[in-house]
Amino acid sequence: MSTKDKPAEYGTEDILVSLCNSVTRVLTVATQSQIHYSGMVQRITKTCLKPDIGCFVLFDGGFSGLVVINFSSEAAMELYESYMLNMGMGKADLASVYTSDEVSNVMGELMNQIVGEFIGKVARELQTHITQNQPKMLVINKQVVLSVDTNLDRPQSRRVTFYTGRNNIFYLELAIDQTEFIKLYDFEPQEVPDPDALIAQARAEASAPPKPAPAAQANDYDDLLNDLGM
Repeated sequence: MSTKDKPAEYGTEDILVSLCNSVTRVLTVATQSQIHYSGMVQRITKTCLKPDIGCFVLFDGGFSGLVVINFSSEAAMELYESYMLNMGMGKADLASVYTSDEVSNVMGELMNQIVGEFIGKVARELQTHITQNQPKMLVINKQVVLSVDTNLDRPQSRRVTFYTGRNNIFYLELAIDQTEFIKLYDFEPQEVPDPDALIAQARAEASAPPKPAPAAQANDYDDLLNDLGM
């Protein structure tokens, strides 16, 4: 088989890039600031929660894994403040320290959005399905080692460095089984659903007048009367 005829493959690094793109897209939209990540990725032997705020989520299904994001206090506060101000909150109403429960709740919600978008892309592009558990946020001052609660034959771990709009740093770590998806036949990935279009369609269907019931055929009505002896 020639190189041209070989089926397309989608491996661990491709999954990592897809996840990184979900991080940048969700955080850029949520905070209205430019988030980007390093072009270099680290191979690591273990995944860890690190100070100051660590967030992790497990996923399972077509493939299993663990996603960890470690925020410095400066990065967490920048993302929190930008997100809340973008939502219309006043500066005076915001939490002033990264140890606040409100900061952890917001970072957990952003993590939930990131993994949710990633899962949607996996379903569209790889035609497989994974599910996630609820993201967990911890404010810590010491490193905590995490492991995936599943049997991985060939575990792979990666760390990627991210930069906020103000150049604060946070890290994403991914641990999954070494995997490859091979395209058996050509297909077009499904388009991302447009929530506004779906809402407009639902409203149009709700406001449309009901269709009249089809009129009974005259002959059928006469036959029924005859059968009843009328």
